[in-house]
Amino acid sequence: MKATQNHHFSYDVIISGAGPVGLFLACELALANCSVLILEKAENPHSPLKQLPFGIRGLTTPTIEALYRRGLLEELEVPKRLKKPHANVMQGPRHQAGHFAGIPFHEVDVDTSRWEYRLPGSTATHLIAELEELETVLARRAKSLGVTIKRGLAVTDFYQREDRVTVQSGDQSFQGKWLVGCDGGRSVVRKQGGFEFAGTEPEFTGYSIKVDIADPDKLRPGRNLTEAGMYFQSQPGYLLMQDFDGGAFHHSQEPVTLEHVQEVLRRISNTDVSISALQMATTWTDRARQTTTYRNGRVFLAGDAAHIHAPLGGQGLNLGLGDAMNLGWKLAATIRGKAPEGLLDSYEAERHPIGVQVLDWSRAQVALMRPDPSTRALRAVIRDLLDTRDGATYVAGRVWGIQTHYEIAGNHPLVGHSVPNIELEDGSRIGEQMRDGRGILLDFGSNLSLNLLASEYSDQVTYVTGRANDLFGISAVLIRPDGIIAWVSASEPDEQSIRQAAALWLAR
Repeated sequence: MKATQNHHFSYDVIISGAGPVGLFLACELALANCSVLILEKAENPHSPLKQLPFGIRGLTTPTIEALYRRGLLEELEVPKRLKKPHANVMQGPRHQAGHFAGIPFHEVDVDTSRWEYRLPGSTATHLIAELEELETVLARRAKSLGVTIKRGLAVTDFYQREDRVTVQSGDQSFQGKWLVGCDGGRSVVRKQGGFEFAGTEPEFTGYSIKVDIADPDKLRPGRNLTEAGMYFQSQPGYLLMQDFDGGAFHHSQEPVTLEHVQEVLRRISNTDVSISALQMATTWTDRARQTTTYRNGRVFLAGDAAHIHAPLGGQGLNLGLGDAMNLGWKLAATIRGKAPEGLLDSYEAERHPIGVQVLDWSRAQVALMRPDPSTRALRAVIRDLLDTRDGATYVAGRVWGIQTHYEIAGNHPLVGHSVPNIELEDGSRIGEQMRDGRGILLDFGSNLSLNLLASEYSDQVTYVTGRANDLFGISAVLIRPDGIIAWVSASEPDEQSIRQAAALWLAR
């Protein structure tokens, strides 16, 4: 490959894709003073499929905490949406808090007291967000931090050298120290980078459609499982369908015509409903695949470029944003020469297992949606379980991401988990102390050895001392820039253990 036009500037990181994952990763890198270029294939960031209700996504606890810690949550119009929830949310004493394979669980059945280290009233466990608004907020933040976003330029090829990556977009080329593919399920970076994409083939073709219906009373609102598949009508004319054809129509790449949509809808709904106009349509599947590695030299993958599955419950968006939060500070530390050996390897070590869990969670839901008698019998059992306190609490913990943690060495149960949003004696909360993307050494006892350690890592860690309203029986905590606890002391801090933890995640 030979570029016909030379690059104009060399960047620390080039990101392929200006979706939420690419934009959030760019924000994390720019927050640490890295120069970032985003190349995005689409010229226009606005898409009809990002409009309500197709653009609605459920944000899970790790995502909400990440946005809160960077001061982005307050920029979303969450309170307005909470006053006007979308059509699939039931109100009243049996308020629906989520679902598993379309089977609801309810807020009143979830026992939040079992999550010992989650403070009530800190950040929400789950929220509804609009995809287009989220992208707008992230793009605005990225630009304010100096990120360059070039739209209408797709990554078409790249090649690596020992110290840089040259990226081709048509007849233009750009140079960066690192390249990250955040370019979706059909990722060019993944394909050109030779990543193995292993997994399972689909069982259905999914449809997202907006139509005019001549006789809308023939279709029931909400989610409807039938002997032929599933259709979900969130608002009149806005439909999701699942046709268990093994993904055949999606893979055929045939155009989605009015006649085809009407045939599928009639068959699944078992009605003679008539569609008078097809305004918008796209197809998708439950194909579940994940790259066996998230890194190849100076090239990383994140989001749907690294893992794809059925978009059930918005897990894909949250999984990708978690990738960005995990990779951002580690790659920035490497660029600044402040990364201990093995720090970049921990991105794959921590995020790949989370991806495995989410893909299996998606497969399990698909298994409960099959239109056959055995599955209907199994759904009845699962429905009964979700109406119990144990069942609802378990599923809520998984769906909301509260159980997410990393395998980090340490004896305390908080290690590897997200730090509780502890309120300090001055009224501030730990999450508010993380706006600058730095780590925190939180010391409740004003320990001289911890003060000395913090001074040695002063360009990476903020030393916070004082008392708190709820100490959880701990005296000191080392918090990574992504809000994950790397070390905890429940008594007089052991200097050797904190220095070992600091050496693992920080470099002087």
